[in-house]
Amino acid sequence: MSALLERAVILDTGKNPKYAVLWLHGLGADGHDFEAIVPELVGPKWPPIRFVFPHAPVQPVTINGGASMRAWYDIKSLDREGLQDDVGIRKSVLAVNDIISSLEAQGISHSQIFLAGFSQGGAVALAAGLRYPRALAGLIALSCYLALGDSTATEASDANKNLPIFIGHGSFDQVVALQFGEASAKALSALGYAVELHRYPMQHSVNAQEISDLRKFMEIQFKSE
Repeated sequence: MSALLERAVILDTGKNPKYAVLWLHGLGADGHDFEAIVPELVGPKWPPIRFVFPHAPVQPVTINGGASMRAWYDIKSLDREGLQDDVGIRKSVLAVNDIISSLEAQGISHSQIFLAGFSQGGAVALAAGLRYPRALAGLIALSCYLALGDSTATEASDANKNLPIFIGHGSFDQVVALQFGEASAKALSALGYAVELHRYPMQHSVNAQEISDLRKFMEIQFKSE
């Protein structure tokens, strides 16, 4: 079993879950950060779902003076066009792949696994989901940007060319500006992906309308099964 999965926060909404949502937290948070979203998000008629909230490893983060905190990769600059931690991002992508493989070993098909993330976790979710070699149920990227964007076209998996993608972003986000979410959606649309871009009057956070829209997005994927 994946080491991250062994230590993750896991919430099952019913017996013998048929689906899974693998949700990656943001910089400096941990797997408990989005626990409270489960009862708000899950619809009354949804199939049983296993929510998995892994904890990122603790490591030094350059923009925070080298202080150690939970992070999926190092952030060297607030300039999104600047040098990014490709090695760290790819290491986290592999960790996500391991968790998905472990969930499959538990009896949950890859085609019934949603990959989600917020902020730094959303950037990893995008990078991992687009490259995953087998079809996933959906990709959810909140308040983030397209990591490893320059190599997406050449590294993207053919199995996930039809992957439904939900991108949500706050119009007043002071951490990851809205323009980065919009640019991500534009780049993915240009590559032929089915992308939903939702803008919300909020800062670097999640609000009730976004949860409602996300519920609708996921329900469409359940109905298509």
